[in-house]
Amino acid sequence: MKPKTKFQKQVFEASEKLPPLTEKQLKWAYQNCFEHIGRRLKSGLITCLDCSHSWTDKTKEKYCTCPHCSAKLVIYDTKKYVFYDFQYFCILTVFGGFQVLRFFFVNKKSKAGEKATCSYSEVVQRWVASDGKHITIARLRNTAFGATNWNFSSPLEIRPERHVHNITPVCVFPRMQLISELKRSGFDGNFHSLTPFELFQSLLSSSRAETLLKTKQTGLLHHFVNRNFKNIDDYWASIKICIRNGYNISDASIWCDYIDLLRFFDKDLHNAKYVCPADLKTEHDKYVVKKREWQKRQKKEQIKIKALEDNRKFKEMKSHFFGVKFTDGLINVRVLESAEEVMQEGDALHHCVFANEYHLKPDTLLFSAYIGDKRLETVELSLSQFKVLQSRGACNKNTEYHDRIIELVNKNVSIIQKRLVA
Repeated sequence: MKPKTKFQKQVFEASEKLPPLTEKQLKWAYQNCFEHIGRRLKSGLITCLDCSHSWTDKTKEKYCTCPHCSAKLVIYDTKKYVFYDFQYFCILTVFGGFQVLRFFFVNKKSKAGEKATCSYSEVVQRWVASDGKHITIARLRNTAFGATNWNFSSPLEIRPERHVHNITPVCVFPRMQLISELKRSGFDGNFHSLTPFELFQSLLSSSRAETLLKTKQTGLLHHFVNRNFKNIDDYWASIKICIRNGYNISDASIWCDYIDLLRFFDKDLHNAKYVCPADLKTEHDKYVVKKREWQKRQKKEQIKIKALEDNRKFKEMKSHFFGVKFTDGLINVRVLESAEEVMQEGDALHHCVFANEYHLKPDTLLFSAYIGDKRLETVELSLSQFKVLQSRGACNKNTEYHDRIIELVNKNVSIIQKRLVA
């Protein structure tokens, strides 16, 4: 879209003056973004798919170094002739007083007997001011057909904010230029499993994000960045107690649930005895059991009325997602469709999904992952960011299928998006 405001015009004019990618940067991206492959035949003939050099080696090693171009190769025993790969890499620079994050789509083609070729296109720019205010400049992208569907012939223009613009690059060019506000924030080159934009925008717009980074409470930082710092006020006093006592919170989600449970039982949230437990999981589970017992002691009629009220409210918020389910052939995932189902999920897996009323959170959609009749994990998906916030198995432990469950949900986010639009 055309720039309209003074801020948009300033950014767009600066964007047109950005220098192109240099040969040095492209060479670095080629060396660091991709897996470099050696193709080995049954005869022991190895071909480097970077420079096309061939030699014979029958040692059956998984890794080797090309004697011609010195590339570190991963050996594949295959007759496959052509390999394709693509990745994103990022350059951090300062231009016109803005922190600029430039994202490049890099495409590699390797063919046995030929030298590998590489092409690139700048697809997204995130311009962030010193106060966290930001603008996205990007090419058009159709989100319906996978990750490579950029319209490379479309111009770099100001675009509305979309989740597809929040790219996680496989690598970031090591020569980073940072505005002074970021240099003072405690950023040391580690993004702590956040995208560069998520981390930078948070540090520049929230003094609390800076505090969490400087005090090495990176688990909390990651937790609250994923939730846009919603409700952080409810925990900040207790967080300061942890910081003061040098208590590092390794599992922020469990800790916040634990603080919610302490608050429910009217415990002193300014007391290190409670908010800095030596064994967080044990204390958390103890209060989950305690709250569950408290709930069981309530009159059956009250529980029934509450469940009916929850169901009405739950269906009003989430009924358009009912019936959503998908599978990868082994693992099945489906939306939980009533307060009773959420309660049964919490009881079966011994976690606090029902006790802490996750099903009544407007931004949360809950799934049950299972194989046959066996429940595996409960998945919480953010409806504003379309990303998995957490996936918890029995007693909040990860199952052997944990990564596979998250990958399955992420692959089917488009189904949820369609229901939300509808």
